[in-house]
Amino acid sequence: MFSVNHQKFMEMDELSLQKVPYFFVIDFLSENVEIYKENEIEKSGLIIDFQHFSNTKPQQKLTKKIEWKSFPESLESFKIGFDKVQKNIRLGNSYLVNYTRKTKIQTNLSLEEIFYHSNAKYKLFYKDFFVFFSPETFVKIIDSKILTYPMKGTIDASLENAAEILKNDKKEKAEHYTVVDLLRNDLSMVADHVKVDQFQHIDLIKTKQKDLYAMSSEISGLLKPEFDGKVGSIMQKLLPAGSILGAPKPKTLEIILNAEGYERGYYTGICGWFDGKNVDSCVMIRFIEKEGDQLFFKSGGGITHMSKLEDEYQEMKNKIYVPIH
Repeated sequence: MFSVNHQKFMEMDELSLQKVPYFFVIDFLSENVEIYKENEIEKSGLIIDFQHFSNTKPQQKLTKKIEWKSFPESLESFKIGFDKVQKNIRLGNSYLVNYTRKTKIQTNLSLEEIFYHSNAKYKLFYKDFFVFFSPETFVKIIDSKILTYPMKGTIDASLENAAEILKNDKKEKAEHYTVVDLLRNDLSMVADHVKVDQFQHIDLIKTKQKDLYAMSSEISGLLKPEFDGKVGSIMQKLLPAGSILGAPKPKTLEIILNAEGYERGYYTGICGWFDGKNVDSCVMIRFIEKEGDQLFFKSGGGITHMSKLEDEYQEMKNKIYVPIH
């Protein structure tokens, strides 16, 4: 069902068992798995900025006035795929589908400038092909413990009592429960004693356009002996990431491929840093890609049976931003 670049995942296992540090990038369908040992990163053209690993260079402050325009598809166009998703949910084929779109944008910033001047937990500039600034961890592996922090649910922070509204919104809450449940099941494939350590935690994300609150939870488990030290096997088992797919996974993937009608490519894939012992990885969201001389922003959100067309359309548009203050 999932196409697998098996050889590459085995190579990741070998390196992690030998405790060799490396950076990895895996696209949405695991068709492209790239591995860069520490000494290869520089010449690969990747610029990485993670909490525990960075190869950035000092930059001048941005002096120009930022121009930023997006050209979202019409509501009617958005509705075509949305209806396909809703139909499948009504038929019981899925109960959560992450539906994403591709939006043309125009800016006077280069991908590299966007990389350097945006604020995010995880950032990657990939050879003038794409850039992302992601708030979302995929998994962390610390000693023999694996942790994940599913993020689902955002709201405009300027609304009165925004954090409370988000926590109590029926649709957002249901979506969050579903993702937590899904990722608890996912972690159980590679870990024992899986538990939810923190539920519905609210984070503030500052952006140039507006500030957003996002809701996340923390789930952890202890790696099963057969997965201990095998980073490739763990990733292969867990991908695609549940938070940007939906549930149940195989059927939901079919629905997405049919409803979206464009290639996600590296968007919603994952990348991570293995430091010789531990792993920190993220989901590649908040993503801008270059095609020819056009720029596209890929964004979306989770659809459940409670989703309203206009709200989902608005959420997709809300996420087209750069976190540059």
